[in-house]
Amino acid sequence: MLRILLGTQLRRLRTQQGISREDAGYSIRASHAKISRLELGQVSFKQRDVADLLTLYGVTDPAEREPLLALAKQANAPGWWHKYGDLLPAWFEVYIGLEGAASSIRTYENQFVPGLLQTPEYARAVIELAHEKAPRHELDRRVTLRMTRQKRLESGLTLWAVIDEAVVRRMLGGREVMCAQIAHLLDITAERNVTVQVMPFERGGHAAAGGAFSILRFPERELPDVVYMEQLTSALYLDKPQDSDHYMEVMDRLSIQAEEPRATRRFLERLLSD
Repeated sequence: MLRILLGTQLRRLRTQQGISREDAGYSIRASHAKISRLELGQVSFKQRDVADLLTLYGVTDPAEREPLLALAKQANAPGWWHKYGDLLPAWFEVYIGLEGAASSIRTYENQFVPGLLQTPEYARAVIELAHEKAPRHELDRRVTLRMTRQKRLESGLTLWAVIDEAVVRRMLGGREVMCAQIAHLLDITAERNVTVQVMPFERGGHAAAGGAFSILRFPERELPDVVYMEQLTSALYLDKPQDSDHYMEVMDRLSIQAEEPRATRRFLERLLSD
């Protein structure tokens, strides 16, 4: 995502100067095709190439150059999750990168509590469903990975989740685990950046008939919203405006159909008491 952001900035600077991709490529001893890939964020950046392109585009003021050069360096740095690369399929590594760059996430879940809101014990119960034969030390690392992802909530990420009533009714890990998980939902929704709404059974059908999905939004206006839908062995990423706008409309309808946040807290309190 950082590469896409930097590429977008470089494309804007190039077009403002009326410079062709061919001429830009010549300045860094590359083809116009490589310039296209750089501007789309599809390949990594060399600091020297970015510096040469900035000079070609007339960006000579250090106050303008340094943030873009720093962004190039940051875009090439491996993410914290790379040490878990042996556990993560490539398609999910992409999501963790997007999650780390997002400023807000809106999500609908119909089976599990969203990963960013799970307790360690509940997370282990969910992980064991897909990795029942994994050794204990691997399960421990997978739980640690999920708990580490939750630190994003401490650093400004806004999370708004609509969850089906089945999510909190389904007994995962046993009664004690579910009680602790519901209590955690009550605790964390007291934070200003976390909102949870329950979609009760009594509402019948609703807008998200197709299943769970998330919409990630980024602080940089140049970056499009990304819709994420996870499957058993892969994931689907949609970033075309016509797709993300449609899913945002569905999410807005879900938020209207579901219990509002205060009513959701009362619902969870009753459920925990029961």
